[in-house]
Amino acid sequence: MEILKVENLTKIYGKENNQVIALDHVSFSIEKGEFVAIVGASGSGKSTLLHLIGGVDRPTSGHVYIEGQDIYHFNDDKLAIFRRRQVGLIYQFYNLIPILNVEENITLPLDLDNRKIEKGKLEELLKLLGLENRRKHLPNELSGGQQQRTSIGRALITSPAIILADEPTGNLDSKASDEIIHLLKKANQEYQQTIIMITHNLELASFADRIIKLEDGRIVEVK
Repeated sequence: MEILKVENLTKIYGKENNQVIALDHVSFSIEKGEFVAIVGASGSGKSTLLHLIGGVDRPTSGHVYIEGQDIYHFNDDKLAIFRRRQVGLIYQFYNLIPILNVEENITLPLDLDNRKIEKGKLEELLKLLGLENRRKHLPNELSGGQQQRTSIGRALITSPAIILADEPTGNLDSKASDEIIHLLKKANQEYQQTIIMITHNLELASFADRIIKLEDGRIVEVK
């Protein structure tokens, strides 16, 4: 079942002689439960693409459909609610709230949405993440890998339609990077979670079911 459809997505910055085409009529689709890596050199448009898919920015033209809904038909308030419920975001630098502990950071999207926390699911997630014994620790009491695992838990807790991971291992050493990519793969396999990961690391990209390569804002290869 198709969960994401990107149609002629274009993003242009600047005007006239100062125009920069960050994305140039990009189209592809992703099935539910797929793990897709988007690769490309710096400036290829991969981060712009991720932000547009996630509703963080709006395109110059084109469409993004998530579960059949054109997300750019929403006004800003409705888009923010949709993003919180249906898009899990994992960043390179974790973006955890420093005054909240592990458990509170993970459940934050539910709290913001006034949704009940399912204790069983939270315990299952903490076990999956290997954070059962760190649940009351603040971010500054965690290693980089533990902080990123917490951010993965925050992305998974709402059972979103898609998870977008922007260079999720870019700030980690090789051991922690290996742990994170295997955790993402496990979440993909055990929960059938659809994941789109941006990375410049082709070894990490090889864990994905499919690799989309961007150059100068265009798709040049799919494998």
